[in-house]
Amino acid sequence: MQATNTTVDPAEVAKFEAMAAEWWDPNGKFKPLHMLNPCRLDYITSQIAAEFNRDLSMPRPFEGLRLLDIGCGGGLLSEPMARLGADVIGADAAAGNLPVARVHAAQSGLKIDYRHCTAESLSEAGEQFDIVLNMEVIEHVADPLSYMTACQKLLKPGGLHLCSTINRNAKSFAMAIVGAEFVMRWLPKGTHEWNKFITPDELFALIEQSGLAPVDRKGFVFNPLSWRWSISDRDLSVNYVTASIKR
Repeated sequence: MQATNTTVDPAEVAKFEAMAAEWWDPNGKFKPLHMLNPCRLDYITSQIAAEFNRDLSMPRPFEGLRLLDIGCGGGLLSEPMARLGADVIGADAAAGNLPVARVHAAQSGLKIDYRHCTAESLSEAGEQFDIVLNMEVIEHVADPLSYMTACQKLLKPGGLHLCSTINRNAKSFAMAIVGAEFVMRWLPKGTHEWNKFITPDELFALIEQSGLAPVDRKGFVFNPLSWRWSISDRDLSVNYVTASIKR
């Protein structure tokens, strides 16, 4: 499925394809995402439950909801969403990620529709979703507004869009690039480009320009003493997440 217009940056896709085999290694190149994942899932599940009036104590609370995990990688978010009952489509522009995702889902006994495609191609095909997860992707695309607009078009009226990214300031440069890539060596050098990071105000503006209504934003904060992530109402200085609705 190819889009006539695409915001995919081939250089960014190549970076992640080179790391594809390591998606499910908690101590590999995606260690930061494995560490962050419980915090991301807390936010995602609470927002979905609130928006669609679902009881998270039930075995499959997201039954009947169609969810798109755009930039799904190896399936770190797609799999828990499928376990919670959602009908999950995982989409990624990096073809090398998808065999890893498919094999791991099969080993886990999960049915997930993984596709090598873009947000634009899905939109052009008329696909519609209750929920779009757009996590740690927007800082890697060539045209953030066009990409966000494609994501908006993929939502049904009343649909929920969850988008996380990295702030652009001196602290994010120190932590997300110097710390993660050079000091801790969690990620290969060059994984992130600081000038592509997006401030919360810029992201809210992009959300509104795309036709969505922003309703929430929170920070993901790493504590080096406890070696854990937490959700913050105030600290959006490095990693942060937003929720928006299609009216």
